[in-house]
Amino acid sequence: MHDLPDIVDILREAVRNGASDIHLCAGLAPAMRVRGDIRPCHGRAISRQECREIILGILTESQRARLERDLELDFGLQVERTGRFRGNAHFSRGALEAVFRHIPDEIPSIMELGHRPSIMQLCNRIDGLILVSGMTGSGKTTTLASMIRWISENRDAVIVTIEDPIEFYLPNNRSIIKQRELGTDTRSFDEALRHVLRQDPDVVMVGEMRDAETVRAALTAAETGYLVLATLHTNDAPQALDRIVDYFPGDEQAQVLGQLANTLAGVLAQRFIPSEDALRRIMVSELLMNNSAVSACIREHRFEQIVGLMEIGRKDGMHTFDDMLEELYLSGYISKEEVVAGARDPAHMEGLRRKPAQKS
Repeated sequence: MHDLPDIVDILREAVRNGASDIHLCAGLAPAMRVRGDIRPCHGRAISRQECREIILGILTESQRARLERDLELDFGLQVERTGRFRGNAHFSRGALEAVFRHIPDEIPSIMELGHRPSIMQLCNRIDGLILVSGMTGSGKTTTLASMIRWISENRDAVIVTIEDPIEFYLPNNRSIIKQRELGTDTRSFDEALRHVLRQDPDVVMVGEMRDAETVRAALTAAETGYLVLATLHTNDAPQALDRIVDYFPGDEQAQVLGQLANTLAGVLAQRFIPSEDALRRIMVSELLMNNSAVSACIREHRFEQIVGLMEIGRKDGMHTFDDMLEELYLSGYISKEEVVAGARDPAHMEGLRRKPAQKS
């Protein structure tokens, strides 16, 4: 009879190896994702029953009840001398399994993450909607936390966050920050948003916009005069706008387009690609800032023109993925193959040439 593997040992080993994610799967050894690659960690395979016992052993009674009811559970986990993790428990072929994302102790600054200074222009807005988009694992939550950090350091404000679960613990600094977690402090994103206007906020952060009700409440809050920050699961800035509109039936879309045209402050889309030496991942982003031309395109649902407006909006702080890919390649950070694979205009990227290194 094997002793039950210790989840703390598994998580600590993964963190020592620089892992971003740790997977517990029935019938397999625990695995970790390091610089984008999956590799085994911490010994032997764990059985279906062991996997279940490990996961249930770290959940509270109320969390177990939510998991039994919903068959999915997002939760936070603090491990002494190791750090904080965001966990997701779920079922696969009837077996209880889990994934853990390591949350760094320190919130990086906007510039440390690789963003451009124009992000701080957005953070200084008094009102409007800021969307941070990207696929799972693209660093949206970290970017959102760094933006809230900047606001709390530079503005006297009341900031209310609605998260599932709370990941980074945000320091107050000059601001008052109230972090609210689904299942513990509120029932749902949209319900929390409906009540948040009575909590005297200046800034509202929504961990994720998952449905029409949450989007509607976020748009209303931005329309009412608050700065609202939220995330979406989309690949780029135009898709983020599409996703917002697609949440609603056809007869409501014209109204939503009008609200979005009026309230949108900007869309930041991001993803990670390997560095040229394959030793780290580099963040690549694009930024759409709302102006009169962008607002008109949104109102008239001409999203196919958004990329062109970002290209001619560089003086306003906008940039596209291709702009940043080209800059990173010419500076020697990423390979030509990664640039071509990730570009909207691969033919242009094929023609790029770096300047020869200067001889000393």
